[in-house]
Amino acid sequence: MDLIRIGDKIISRRRIDRCISRMLELRAMGLSQADVAERLGVDRTLVSRLEGLGEVRKGRRIAVIGFPIKNKEELRSALEREGVDFVLLMTDAERWDFLRRRSGLELFNTLMEMIATAHGYDQVVVIGSSRRIKIFEAVLDKPVIGYEIGESPIQEDRYVNPDEIVELVRAVRH
Repeated sequence: MDLIRIGDKIISRRRIDRCISRMLELRAMGLSQADVAERLGVDRTLVSRLEGLGEVRKGRRIAVIGFPIKNKEELRSALEREGVDFVLLMTDAERWDFLRRRSGLELFNTLMEMIATAHGYDQVVVIGSSRRIKIFEAVLDKPVIGYEIGESPIQEDRYVNPDEIVELVRAVRH
């Protein structure tokens, strides 16, 4: 039954289901709980509590960061299907564009924000040169799982086998 009577109110189950579906879509698109709540006209705590009710995995929060990746979209899709919490992958051109588009102070602030974000994860997997992996370990001040794809400096995009990275993520998670 779509309509339910609660006291003197008539509640539409379909309307609630649509609202929850939209909320989850917006959250999956990257909107914050506060932004979703504002768009839907509900309290942020409702968004948080509904997410908590539906959460099926707790445990290690995993981030995967890698560059320069030739097949970044294929790899991103595999990592998202695996439930990786944060994915930042760049091609070589994107990496250089990222650097060129920012002034010194803006670049510094952006990098500091990215470091703070990465530090918030239980485990960070870094795909890159051994030099970059060591830098991430030093900056994050915690162990990093490295997946080396070449000697530094890597100047061209490298193919990364998604199955190997998914296997690595599964091993880290358990």
